[in-house]
Amino acid sequence: MVGGGVIALLTAVECVLGGHQVTVVDQGPIPFSRATSFDQHRILRALHPADPPATAAALRAHRRWLELEELLSTRFYEQVGALTVLPPEAAAAGALLLGDAGGDARELTPASLADRYPHLYLDGALGGVLEDEAGVLLADRVLNACVAWLKWQPGIELIEHRAATEVHGDGAAVRLTDGRVLRGDAVLVAVGPWSRGLLPPGIAERLVLSRQSLLYCRVPRQQAAAWAATPAVPSLGTRRGAWLIPPVAGTALKITSASVCRTVDEITDYGTEDVFRRQLEAEFADLIPGIGPAWITDAKDAYYMSFADTGGPLLVALGGTGYAYAACGGTSFKFAPLIARSLADRLTGTDPSPIGIAALDHPLDARTPVPAAV
Repeated sequence: MVGGGVIALLTAVECVLGGHQVTVVDQGPIPFSRATSFDQHRILRALHPADPPATAAALRAHRRWLELEELLSTRFYEQVGALTVLPPEAAAAGALLLGDAGGDARELTPASLADRYPHLYLDGALGGVLEDEAGVLLADRVLNACVAWLKWQPGIELIEHRAATEVHGDGAAVRLTDGRVLRGDAVLVAVGPWSRGLLPPGIAERLVLSRQSLLYCRVPRQQAAAWAATPAVPSLGTRRGAWLIPPVAGTALKITSASVCRTVDEITDYGTEDVFRRQLEAEFADLIPGIGPAWITDAKDAYYMSFADTGGPLLVALGGTGYAYAACGGTSFKFAPLIARSLADRLTGTDPSPIGIAALDHPLDARTPVPAAV
């Protein structure tokens, strides 16, 4: 496995559970704090409006995350629910879609939204769908739990601070910066934003690097009870695409918006420019009463890769027994247990488990030959 994020680590867990030996290598420590998946938290919700397969897949992911909590002996899933703010007709359709998929959801009217969440300014014409089998994944705790479990398993090698410079599916070979060549029966590349450097130009040029600004906030003490009863909100129903994660298990309130996501050419720094910080402050001033600079405790930028053709994730067949999870989109974390199981099946020669995400069910073939030098 090349990569120290959630996809590589959970795939390693699945392979170990199948009785296989695994080597995980990363350019930094394992887990890698600069991985797309390393953060305080991520939203786990099932509802994907007008997308029954993805909704059903997210419900399966919910159940697998509960199983992983037990396996890894770590609590990292806070089931505070998830709220998606939608026009009333769309909310009714969303609640029906979740019910048909076997989920538990309630449709909320504009009036009930205002009564439940007076600490949020929501469009009075919008309703919502409130899911119970959803909430917040403590992302960095997930990664640390995977590593702690893997370290105790036989046949595991973790190679830190060694970037891969070449990867070849045919022959399952990985060359590291120090010249060492790792060989195995199969290889997976899951390095997220750094994927373009390890893939053929024909595929690399179809990957888009995005940069997203995030603000972390401390809510006032007098509002603590209200925020403790607030679900994750993957959509606040705004034109700009605002969303938030409430403070859970000692974490901060996280706020961001699609409006501060932009395409960039390369990974540089992780600081948040004042222009994007002020933009988020202004946008959320219309959504959270009283929010201001005094609330903000931290700001950072994160990077993720997506496939230009779909705007989402991408699985690449490298030839032989090699694969690259080359683009994570913006939603891979919640689906990570399903993706990891399907990848492990491919790597070990088993029929891949269904995921419910078309971009992964039909991997793009890179058709890369194996150079004689490796």
